[in-house]
Amino acid sequence: MDYEALYKSKLTTAAKAAEVVKSGDWVDYGWTATTPVAFDQEMAKRITGLHDVKFRGGILMWIPEIFKVEDPAEHFTWNSWHMGGIERKAVSQGFSFYAPIRYSELPRYYRDMPEPVDVAVMQVAPMDQHGYFNFGPSASHLAAACERSKCIIVEVNENVPRCLGGFENGIHISKVDMIIEGDNPAMAELGGGGAATEVDQAVAKQIVAQIPNGACLQLGIGGMPNAVGSLIAESDLKDLGVHTEMYVDAFVDITRAGKINGSKKNINKGRQVFAFGAGTQKLYDFLDDNPEVMSVPVDYANDIDVISAHDNFISINNAVDIDLFGQVNAESAGTKNISGAGGQLDFVLGAYKSKGGKSFICLSSTFKNKQGELQSRIRPTLANGSIVTDTRANTHHIVTEYGMVNLKGMSGWQRAEALIGIAHPDFRDELIKEAEKMNIWRRSNK
Repeated sequence: MDYEALYKSKLTTAAKAAEVVKSGDWVDYGWTATTPVAFDQEMAKRITGLHDVKFRGGILMWIPEIFKVEDPAEHFTWNSWHMGGIERKAVSQGFSFYAPIRYSELPRYYRDMPEPVDVAVMQVAPMDQHGYFNFGPSASHLAAACERSKCIIVEVNENVPRCLGGFENGIHISKVDMIIEGDNPAMAELGGGGAATEVDQAVAKQIVAQIPNGACLQLGIGGMPNAVGSLIAESDLKDLGVHTEMYVDAFVDITRAGKINGSKKNINKGRQVFAFGAGTQKLYDFLDDNPEVMSVPVDYANDIDVISAHDNFISINNAVDIDLFGQVNAESAGTKNISGAGGQLDFVLGAYKSKGGKSFICLSSTFKNKQGELQSRIRPTLANGSIVTDTRANTHHIVTEYGMVNLKGMSGWQRAEALIGIAHPDFRDELIKEAEKMNIWRRSNK
């Protein structure tokens, strides 16, 4: 097969490609850093002439042009698999909605959905000599989405890193319907949430002390996981491995510090496995053509049995708040969506199932509300409408700047007492009173 000739026959303009979309269509917009750019610009020019177009995507790293049209809700909805700040703002404008699902279930969902995707479009790395376009740092669920799409459009960007080593990390030209050559924009960058605070550092020190040599790591996004990563890079730990949902800058720093070699991993020895990556240019440069990293679909990266196959698996994630029963909310502020289910529960379950494994949910003990008032993140019960990301039966280690507790196996009064012990001191007496009202307080050490 002459791949170059096939390429030329499928090459078109972004404007022509956008004409494929009709009113009522379901359109998948890729994922995170590989959300289309040129296609989106042309889509914005014609979306006001359409109605009820239903876009899917997630963790937007820039504002799509379609979001900027007048009265977007009159023409389309944005259906997010995992929300970020851009999508939260769009929710308030009435055209963005969260689609609750365990992130690891996406590939199966696409393959089992009753109606196919009408159009799937995403940025990809340039075609290789074998006729493959690489999904870059966004393997995630894109192969499954393409399998069920009536029309597949790839937007070639020379700056998309080629992320290799795994499977379902690209698509062959024979399966592609249209090819767009965009303006090769730089990869969108996602920072780690700013410099680590004193609270972040206090939490990180406690967690790093629990990590053994040879552990396999998963880090979530945010200040605290990044602070943990920074301390690991500066530590004496060695022979660490990586098996994670999201590849973040911290892994690059830990690798360059000589702490990661994957030699103790039970499976995929020597490889850093991930479902998608988003970070700074440093991260994209590290991932590009790097045989050490392994790009895989999310149903493999987040598979509980795959996670637990690694000894000493260490999972580190954030939370919004937690109640005295041990229910963890990492998704919402009451009924207001903040992010999504993601893979946190998968890693909480998988880490505990791992021989020697531990999951850590970290959070600052307090936050300030819009009125500037100090509020406790450890609550008697979750706020009305808050989402339970990790059920009380699954919660393992909880860490604040005031300490660490292991809730596994604790009864109600033990949990309440342990969590109140790592709450901010200003809120402990109030939490005790509330625990008494709920009959989960036993004054064993106070």
